[in-house]
Amino acid sequence: MTTPAGHIAFFCIPSSGHFNPTVPMVSELVRRGHRVSYATTADFAPEVAAAGAEPVVCTSVLPSTQRGVPWPIGDTVAMSDLYLQEAIVSLPEQAAAFEADRPDLIVYDCLSFTAQVLARRWGIPSVRTLPTHEFGPDIWDEMEVLDLMLEEEPGWHVYRRAFREFLDAAGIELGIDEFIYRGHADRYLVTIPREFQKDADRIEDRFTFVGHCIDERRAGEQWERPADGRPLLLVSMGSALRVDPDFYRLCVEAFGGSRWQVVLVVGGKADPDAFGDVPPNFELHAFVPQLSVLSQASAFVTHGGMGGTLEGLYHGVPMVVLPQVFDAFGNAALLERLGVAVSFTVDDLTAHQLRDAVESLVADQAVAGRLAELRTAMRAGGGPAAAADVIEECLRNVVAAQ
Repeated sequence: MTTPAGHIAFFCIPSSGHFNPTVPMVSELVRRGHRVSYATTADFAPEVAAAGAEPVVCTSVLPSTQRGVPWPIGDTVAMSDLYLQEAIVSLPEQAAAFEADRPDLIVYDCLSFTAQVLARRWGIPSVRTLPTHEFGPDIWDEMEVLDLMLEEEPGWHVYRRAFREFLDAAGIELGIDEFIYRGHADRYLVTIPREFQKDADRIEDRFTFVGHCIDERRAGEQWERPADGRPLLLVSMGSALRVDPDFYRLCVEAFGGSRWQVVLVVGGKADPDAFGDVPPNFELHAFVPQLSVLSQASAFVTHGGMGGTLEGLYHGVPMVVLPQVFDAFGNAALLERLGVAVSFTVDDLTAHQLRDAVESLVADQAVAGRLAELRTAMRAGGGPAAAADVIEECLRNVVAAQ
């Protein structure tokens, strides 16, 4: 069915894990003839423009790994308040930017609270995107548990009062948790495969699982592996975590002089030159084009963030997971249940355990078979094209209602 071209506005917090899955959706919608605007920061504006959309550059109070400002990882109150402060600061600026050019449809990341307010204020239909596990029917019980855990934290109560004031000022009558975890979107896009969703059989039909959104036509810089025939091991603990240098030394102990070609990503906060001499089978990088490296890798040592986890599954790479924060613990447990990974506590890990875990995973044909099945499932969700179909369906409903 033909969808009339429309103006679609995307809103997303300036965080790679949330932003990256939306870019292929933008490219696909632009390819289909829609005009797309994207509220973002200067750090992400070039990628928005490259996807064919118009960046609407706004300020942000959130930390930025590009600028070397760390996130308060592990502090639930501080993290929660950051997203609220972002909304309070961003709402006037974003409202002014779109007031004279209101979109036909809003697509917003689950943590883009301003977009929900603007959609309600202007009576514009919306689609909510989520880059991780969706909460199932037990969500309200889980929120009660969280409140009990944090009730002795004075900052938690200050945050909750401030959030209620924000919603009241915006004319939003939803409860705080309902606003954060459900909102009032017309449709919900989840950019993980249903096979990777916990309690998937209990998730409502309005949630569409499109799988990981990767646009392989513009996957970015390509990485060229050495031509020595060694199997490739990628070690990357993400861009937001502060990693103890002892971990990197443990990796050198585990794989130095081995049969592996090791790409060790130390992040922008560490200077690769500060590590001194490393074995010749090691490469140290601040950053790498991870998709390109994983497409050639035989194994992946990761912190278990959703982005890297899905990219590993997308390319069928077995993983050793060292979770430290947030959904990484759930991802690690689920990957183990799926039979494609093993996990360890990074503080108790030995070089011998790490080396044996990698070798065992790679040698296990049952692991390879399960990865092949998951890789097929990853692509079966439809990715950016399936996401664009859902967005266009909402856009058609807008036209039909006019």
